[in-house]
Amino acid sequence: MSVLRSDWLTQGPSIPAFERALAEKLGASNAVACSSGTAALHLAMLALDLGPGDEIVTTPITFLATANCARFVGAEVRFVDVDAETGLMSVEALQAVLEDDIERNIKAVLPVHFAGQPADLPAIYELAMEYEITVVDDACHAIGSWYKDEDNRKFITGGSPHADMTVFSFHPVKHIAMGEGGAITTRVPELASRLKLYRNHGMRKDNLLRCDLALDSEGVLNPWYYEMHELGFNYRLTDIQAALGKSQLTQLDNSLEKRNKLAELYRESIAEAFPDGSVRPLAVRPKVYHAYHLFVIQIEFDKFGVERSEVMKRFRAAGIGTQVHYIPIHLQPYYANRYNLKPGDFPQSEQYYSRALSLPMYPGLTESDIFRVVEQLEQILKHNKVSV
Repeated sequence: MSVLRSDWLTQGPSIPAFERALAEKLGASNAVACSSGTAALHLAMLALDLGPGDEIVTTPITFLATANCARFVGAEVRFVDVDAETGLMSVEALQAVLEDDIERNIKAVLPVHFAGQPADLPAIYELAMEYEITVVDDACHAIGSWYKDEDNRKFITGGSPHADMTVFSFHPVKHIAMGEGGAITTRVPELASRLKLYRNHGMRKDNLLRCDLALDSEGVLNPWYYEMHELGFNYRLTDIQAALGKSQLTQLDNSLEKRNKLAELYRESIAEAFPDGSVRPLAVRPKVYHAYHLFVIQIEFDKFGVERSEVMKRFRAAGIGTQVHYIPIHLQPYYANRYNLKPGDFPQSEQYYSRALSLPMYPGLTESDIFRVVEQLEQILKHNKVSV
């Protein structure tokens, strides 16, 4: 409410206050807020000065924006397969693609912390250093998550030394919901400066080039003066959004704790209902703290003689929402046509997709809600009916 009563609704003090709070929460050196997670990904590509002739690597199991951001700047996209049991980037597949890049066109790798689980950043970063490429990890699902390395050292996603930039989303369904919004954290001051430049039309009021226009007769900066140094975008966050984000950061730990308890209850209930593993949650890597933006299960639909669409319809009839995250990007017409991709090119991603179903996951769920969802799943798959 204080923001609404203030003199600032945009470009005011709430934005740097939110950036400082976010950086402190994640242990990051710099945080740059912007208008969406997609804008954050685009800004990261701009800050790296990527363009035609350059390539990035990401996985097919992510939202479209992770790949699209490279195309926004004219760079090309290479996909690498995932581990079908986690949905996370396969380090072995990444290594094979990097070894195959004889001309060294790949300039960045974008691992995705899918569903909220950290990818193997230490191994990915080690490969990136070997091939002299940048790591921009997509943590839009994973704020507040952490992982440990082989020496049992703990690193918070977004504040670790195993990425050059980390991207977050504050879409309404995310942990920090600001209506819309995004951010990039980085330990590199030069990248932070470039991110800030590109988010505001490429405009700046420091390091000026046209002092003849910038200064008055006494050498004092004219109060209206600004310069455009790059072709930037209107990717600014509003003070209203920033105030919402700063407030919600204080509730993040509590939200993550609730999500992890709900996930554990899901896992126990599903294991009891389907002890043969025909329905199973995505596997969790050792030494990670999962943010559980999504709770994804793998279902052997053929075994139960029912299509996924029918399962979703029956859930809907019972008042329970489900979703599929995601259609592999290499099967999307744009990317399939551009790179001559086809079914079978990334078998682990396609295997994951063929079995995937996302169950309800948000902090407001209760234990009885979890039991009802799993009971309904059991009724649909085993008894081919909906319980009301």
